[in-house]
Amino acid sequence: MDNIIEARELQIERKHFYVELRENDRGKFLRITEEAHGRRNSIIVPSTGVDDFTAMIAEVLTNGSEPL
Repeated sequence: MDNIIEARELQIERKHFYVELRENDRGKFLRITEEAHGRRNSIIVPSTGVDDFTAMIAEVLTNGSEPL
């Protein structure tokens, strides 16, 4: 069973995003869930990889040819 440590929700256009820091018997992890049109997709990032994951996102956003 997972325990939710912290959770946030964000709506962008027709999509809802849920970002949750959770913990279970194997450790902490980040779960990012997208809900759109009644369907859900999730990714799970172990806590040991969260810094690398966020750094990769920042790098992709700053190296793009068009500013967001």
